[in-house]
Amino acid sequence: MTAASVPGTGAGDTGQPAVTDGIHLVVDALKLNGVENIYGVVGIPITDLARVAQGAGIRYIGFRHESDAAHAAAAAGFLTKKAGICLTVSAPGFLNGLVGLANATTNCFPMVQISGSSERHLVDLQRGDYEEMDQLAAARPFAKAAYRVHRAEDIGRGLARAIRTAVSGRPGGVYLDIPAAVLGEVIDAEEGANSLWEVVDPAPRQIPDRESVDRAIQLLAGAERPLIILGKGAAYARADEQIREFVEATGVPYLPMSMAKGLLPDDHPQSAATARSLALKKADVVMLVGARLNWLLGHGDAPQWNPDAKFIQVDIAAAEMDSNQPIAAPLVGDVGSVLEALSERNKAGAITAPTAWREELTARSEQNVAKMAGRLEKARAAHPMKFLGALQAIRDVLAEHPEAYVVNEGANALDLARNTIPMSVPRHRLDSGTWGVMGIGMGYAIATAVETGGPVVAIEGDSAFGFSGMELEAVCRYNLPIVTVILNNSGVYRGNEESANDDPAPTKLAAQHHLMIKAFGGKGYQANTPDEVASLLREALAAGTPALIDCVVDPSDGTESGAIAHLNPKGITIK
Repeated sequence: MTAASVPGTGAGDTGQPAVTDGIHLVVDALKLNGVENIYGVVGIPITDLARVAQGAGIRYIGFRHESDAAHAAAAAGFLTKKAGICLTVSAPGFLNGLVGLANATTNCFPMVQISGSSERHLVDLQRGDYEEMDQLAAARPFAKAAYRVHRAEDIGRGLARAIRTAVSGRPGGVYLDIPAAVLGEVIDAEEGANSLWEVVDPAPRQIPDRESVDRAIQLLAGAERPLIILGKGAAYARADEQIREFVEATGVPYLPMSMAKGLLPDDHPQSAATARSLALKKADVVMLVGARLNWLLGHGDAPQWNPDAKFIQVDIAAAEMDSNQPIAAPLVGDVGSVLEALSERNKAGAITAPTAWREELTARSEQNVAKMAGRLEKARAAHPMKFLGALQAIRDVLAEHPEAYVVNEGANALDLARNTIPMSVPRHRLDSGTWGVMGIGMGYAIATAVETGGPVVAIEGDSAFGFSGMELEAVCRYNLPIVTVILNNSGVYRGNEESANDDPAPTKLAAQHHLMIKAFGGKGYQANTPDEVASLLREALAAGTPALIDCVVDPSDGTESGAIAHLNPKGITIK
């Protein structure tokens, strides 16, 4: 943070004071706060900001679309517990990035979207400026918070506020608006340096109330059919040891939500994942750990749930309690501190899972696993290839690579992969999340490769891939160890729907995706059998370079809207 970082602005022999500008102050503030990577799309007025950041040692990852850059910043936030940084241009570029910012807020991932904007004195009078838009007002409904910097001397304050807000309490997306005039504003270098500061302890521990802890223990101790549900908030918290200690000490069965898979290995004896329906329907006391009773859990309503179930909820946000069901024992605090307190107060072994309950779940699990084995065996031999045939091959190869991260999106591709591919390492599965959105795939995959340096396998439905597929160019440009596996059944849901006229059916798609990556310098393969999928995936992971495997799946295989077909309106359906 010295004037020397701004070429030609040192005092030297001229006797003039050293100066800096808004662009350099943004970069200096980011470096001061430990930012290592920026995800973005350059253009007016932030192109030079990306150049200066790169020159200062921050890695800039350039995308082809701002939504993908924002999704990448959100994934970076989930993986690091630090605010991921996204850089976008004004107006349309800002709006594209806002999609990822809103999704980050919904998923409770910390990120900051920094956008340049047009001149305030023109925008506020609606004089028709270049890319005129009140971006601050547009961002507020979709972000945890939104701020605007009006003076270069406030850049450090604005970034500190944005970073702390994004990470503290319940994490989320924060918008920071910096008009072009502020980025170009020149001020005294010493004054500028003194205006910056490092954020200290942005997410301090929040210790739960002892009375609340004892209330939860009493409920669990009296349960006949207790159940723990681990959400992605538990994965984000990095309280892996505290979670394991409490689960194993009590013997309570648990269900992991999809991004919590791997906190405990999926083959753990207490996992009730393969008896999920029975567990929800019969559990009488349920402890939610970093999970919300939203649509993904049927809002806690009967008949999916036991109507007499009592809920304990571990959440850092008190306002989340009672949002869908009465919470009999709210535990407000960070996951690690709450689980530590529960373990400490349960030293006498008050909580135990009745043997009959565990045996009932185990018996149902064995029954369901046997049924699934029959489906998998049938799918493995099927031709044309089925979703489950391809996914078994992927599963078998990933078992040889527990270090690999999985990014997953689609309809059938998401639902079937979630149930077919086990996870044994925490935070190694990223997927469509709370909104169930399409389009997160390549952004999440790129950020995962950049932030962790590990191999990534992106398992994509062919429809889902289309939302961010152009980012294959970025994957190749940065030579990232990402293998994209597309389950290509030539359609949205299915590819065999007949059209009502001479045009393709609304759900029909047609693409040979393996040719696409070749245009960018990556390796492209086409697989027609599970054995080919396995062989090609092993080859691609061994190479550690960008690759895509286009898995040709039976166009008739697939279910309308995957596992959430019930959300489609009934009305008068078209036959």
